[in-house]
Amino acid sequence: MKSEILKEITHAAQAIYDKKGFNCIVLDVREICTMTDYFIIAEGTVDRHTKALGGSVIHELAKHGVKPIHVEGERDGDWVVIDFVDFVVHLFTPEMREKYSLERLWHQGKIIDVKIKLGEKIITS
Repeated sequence: MKSEILKEITHAAQAIYDKKGFNCIVLDVREICTMTDYFIIAEGTVDRHTKALGGSVIHELAKHGVKPIHVEGERDGDWVVIDFVDFVVHLFTPEMREKYSLERLWHQGKIIDVKIKLGEKIITS
């Protein structure tokens, strides 16, 4: 993984964690997907929460000069998709995540460890 993309993915995952998003995973789909290299998949508690998570990801990456080329689902909020070209962020309500089960669909993808700061501690997501 290019170090710049890893930094961007880490910033996105940190933004999700900081806004109390949960069940966050990063999948390397370069070998099995032609539209992007990585997926970040996470959950919010309800649609309003997933919309807030999406806004937080967009805001955090904008601080680092990275803007999405497309955002989908902000109005309804049960599945927010943010396309940053090299990676795509999928934010779901728990029911929608279970329904679409992207992890199962892209099960051949490799899970990538991302370091998340928890106060002064660093954890692996």
